Amino acid sequence: MNTHLSLPYGKQHLSLELPKECLHAVIESQLASYSPGKSQEQIVEEALAQPHGTASLKELAFGCKKVVIITSDHTRPMPSRITMPFLLEQIRLGNPQADITILVATGCHRATTKEELLERFGQEIVCREHIVVHDCDQGPFAFVGTSPSGNRIELNQLALDADLLLAEGFIEPHFFAGFSGGRKSILPGIASRATVMFNHSARNIQHPSSTAGILSSNPIHQDMVFAARASGIRFILNVILNEKKEIIGAVAGDVEMAHEAGVSFLSSLCRRSPKPSDIVITTNGGYPLDQNIYQSVKGMTTAAATCRPGGVIIMAARCNDGHGGEEFYRTFASEPDTEKILKDILSRKEEETIPDQWQSQIFCDILLSHTVILVSEAPREMVETLHMFYSSSLKDALCQAKRILGQESPSVTVLPDGVSVIIA
Repeated sequence: MNTHLSLPYGKQHLSLELPKECLHAVIESQLASYSPGKSQEQIVEEALAQPHGTASLKELAFGCKKVVIITSDHTRPMPSRITMPFLLEQIRLGNPQADITILVATGCHRATTKEELLERFGQEIVCREHIVVHDCDQGPFAFVGTSPSGNRIELNQLALDADLLLAEGFIEPHFFAGFSGGRKSILPGIASRATVMFNHSARNIQHPSSTAGILSSNPIHQDMVFAARASGIRFILNVILNEKKEIIGAVAGDVEMAHEAGVSFLSSLCRRSPKPSDIVITTNGGYPLDQNIYQSVKGMTTAAATCRPGGVIIMAARCNDGHGGEEFYRTFASEPDTEKILKDILSRKEEETIPDQWQSQIFCDILLSHTVILVSEAPREMVETLHMFYSSSLKDALCQAKRILGQESPSVTVLPDGVSVIIA
């Protein structure tokens, strides 16, 4: 008898059929089953009405002429069509004459397109509001201080010039920052490339606390908190989403206090024990996080945490945007020896960090311990250049995995959404 599973892939799903005797475990968070008993709008309204550690946004906006709202870019499933109208309303209730700018926090990602802005915010907001897309190379930037780790923190001048700086975002497990959300809107969100490079250095990535679900003693997180405090950010609205990208929780207020409350809620729903298997099948949760191979490394890290050494990871990610990182791709295209790539990365000082190095470093660790098969729409040559095996379907990928392992009935663990679970 077989077990049927459905895995998110782009904006659709892939069907997976496995013999019950092979299926060792299905690891899922409780995000899918959790029911808040309220509408998404009610959840956001209640969060804004009960901020952690600050006055209400309406009160904070009183007398503030220049207001900047930082928001997530196209790589994040932020439900801004729901959240942004509430933020704009509260600001204008506090000061109807406020000069508001929405600043898209791209970090070091490519610029968000007009089409992506329309999809994120809707026609009315895009046409009515002033929207600026952050550029980590052009700035302009201002130096706001040196973090305890020695990182020169340079942030977008537009944000620093605001009388009131706030951010919206969402919280999910993050493979080296512990969790997304909160302070990440500032660093890497609106930081200069040099500041992001230092924060994502080989030394920081290699630190044992730089992993999903950990904030305490995490040097990357500590750097980000320093940057957030230095920016003068006074308010955040962060949401927690289920697998349908619907809001099931929200927190608002102080950048640290509100974020900690959101992290606590999310952790209660997504921490799971490892179920080591020969094969682990996972995804990046579908659109928008599975648009490229670069982002798909996130789901692979979760899979690696429950795949036995020498086992096979099958990642299903649409990757319609290709590799997603030019330096990331070039690193593997120029050197067939994964071990040599990692050795070179680990030899670099913080100031020598190159774009996409952190992703390459984490990816190398995965490749050196596991075989990775990518089920995607990316070209076969691209996938193989990135030291992976290519497959056009889950069925074919399973056949490949069995051949690689030399086993007819290997054990299989399935992570339907690899970015929504913390394996610990």
